[in-house]
Amino acid sequence: MTDKPANDTVAKDSLPEGEAPVVAAAPELVPAEQVTAALEAAAEFKDKHLRLLAEMENLRRRTEREVADARQYGIAGFARDVLAVADNMHRALATLDEEVRGAADAKLMSLIEGVELTERELLKTLEKNGVKKFTPQGEKFDPNLHQAMYEVPHSDVPAGHVAQVIQSGYMIGERMLRPALVGVSKPAAKAASN
Repeated sequence: MTDKPANDTVAKDSLPEGEAPVVAAAPELVPAEQVTAALEAAAEFKDKHLRLLAEMENLRRRTEREVADARQYGIAGFARDVLAVADNMHRALATLDEEVRGAADAKLMSLIEGVELTERELLKTLEKNGVKKFTPQGEKFDPNLHQAMYEVPHSDVPAGHVAQVIQSGYMIGERMLRPALVGVSKPAAKAASN
């Protein structure tokens, strides 16, 4: 806007042809109700704006968390399938006792060592990707980590502790991938008194 007085008119000869001179009108006074309504509307828009900013920040944080979870836990399905392979390799090696290993010829020992090496490499690769094996032998039974298959009367292991591990468990990050299958100890039966 210009700083000309309100009643100042523009000379006709300074205007392009066909345009009428412009006369500035005096500003109208705004009623107090309109000012109050405008201030309330501004406060409402500010509130909506702040809520939207907060919502966008929450969405950004939630998205970051979901992306981090997807990176860490995205392989859970694949890892669960690979665990069956690791279990089969472990079972195959567990069937070979020291007597069989001692009587094995060089070719058979090479095969056994190859299977052991493959099992170690598989477990190392799983661990590199966040999958950790745990064997809870002797630990207190925890239903969040262990799946009880049966109870075993055992005098060496306190009652309520893992006496036998049937199948090792696996964690991925802080989550359970597969619980350990265990036998839980119970107090040994006391000898009958006379």
